[in-house]
Amino acid sequence: MRVGIIGAGSIGLLFAAYISRVFEVTVYTRTTEQASELNKYGIVLKKKGEQTISFVNALPISEWMGAEDLTIIAVKQYQLNPIIETINQLPIIPNNLLFLQNGMGHLKQLAVISNTNIFVGSVEHGALKENSFTLAHNGEGITNVAVFRGDPTLLNEFVSSAPIEFPVLLKKDYMRMLQNKLIVNAVINPLTAILQVNNGELIKNQYYLQVLKNLFSEISTVLTLENAEEHLQQIIDICKNTSENRSSMLKDIEANRMTEVDAILGFILGEAQRKEMKSPNIETFYYLIKGKEWIKGVIS
Repeated sequence: MRVGIIGAGSIGLLFAAYISRVFEVTVYTRTTEQASELNKYGIVLKKKGEQTISFVNALPISEWMGAEDLTIIAVKQYQLNPIIETINQLPIIPNNLLFLQNGMGHLKQLAVISNTNIFVGSVEHGALKENSFTLAHNGEGITNVAVFRGDPTLLNEFVSSAPIEFPVLLKKDYMRMLQNKLIVNAVINPLTAILQVNNGELIKNQYYLQVLKNLFSEISTVLTLENAEEHLQQIIDICKNTSENRSSMLKDIEANRMTEVDAILGFILGEAQRKEMKSPNIETFYYLIKGKEWIKGVIS
């Protein structure tokens, strides 16, 4: 199977490093400089004190024509619009697209793509890009995928052929799959970004833990969650198991990048407004993150 990966950030490179062991992979980068460095050095993957190098074909995104059997779009939600425009302008629409974004704000964007097979996924790995071709895999997890629209045949093949050390699981209900990840991201990401702490501090500090519970309770009410206690326990377990990890939102703030707060808390705020529900905790953390972005100069 030929697989294209759009986006050479931490998740894009992580996927390329692993799935290139079984598939023919081409990585499409934002800059020609990064493509050149990937072609020269390969992807250097650091994990548990060991280092491996995976060689892939790398090209700038301007050269993507959608010719691969499967294209994985591994960019931030706010970077999707120009990619979707490109997809709809290609002479032949790609047959199979897998979108890996946090939150659920991107689902409306996917609806405008012309008729093709569209899949969505949620990634539970932790990875940190050290330079344009080196990354650390510092949190092992799984990737969940599901059909958003179309024929699942190729997705089934991708799941069954994925490397055993990089498991990919097929889920029946994409909404439930994405919502489960959304809940985790909506609690851990903004709290760690505002408090500027690793994940584990949210449960080690009894006062931070109370804020976590308050925020989760409001999210649970807005989303009318069943088994709320199980969701809360999952969040606490993730904080425990990834205690030394820094959330993606915290890393974005530290690197002066836009965050995905609109796709995460923004989506939940939209649900609260649609249901005419008050959500002061969600709204407060949403605006605190937007304030951080404004201070960093990434939004006006």
